[in-house]
Amino acid sequence: MAVFGDRLRLLRQQKNLTQDEVAKALSISRGAYTHYEINKRQPDFALLQKIADFFDVSTDFLLGRVEEKNPMPEVLRDPSLNISYYKGYESLSPQEQEIVKEQIRHTIDALQKLKKSK
Repeated sequence: MAVFGDRLRLLRQQKNLTQDEVAKALSISRGAYTHYEINKRQPDFALLQKIADFFDVSTDFLLGRVEEKNPMPEVLRDPSLNISYYKGYESLSPQEQEIVKEQIRHTIDALQKLKKSK
């Protein structure tokens, strides 16, 4: 079953865009874009990511692996919030990095519980 083209067409239509407009935004020809929508061609990884970013969905959604357009909360999709960007993180040992990640998971869990209790 060819899910990619169907989802691509649906996303484009939901934004009320023409194939030409999307193709220009992605810096590809309209013909190439049309082939993606009708499942005659598949994009390479770089273009797949560019398409996902343009439509603000996950690549898993485009590929039909998940039903949610973007299961990750918007705040976590902000690349500036990537923990590896924080000064000193890269100098931590793998075990120390895991401790930091675990603390973040605990903080998120605690915030979710607090939110539910209000």
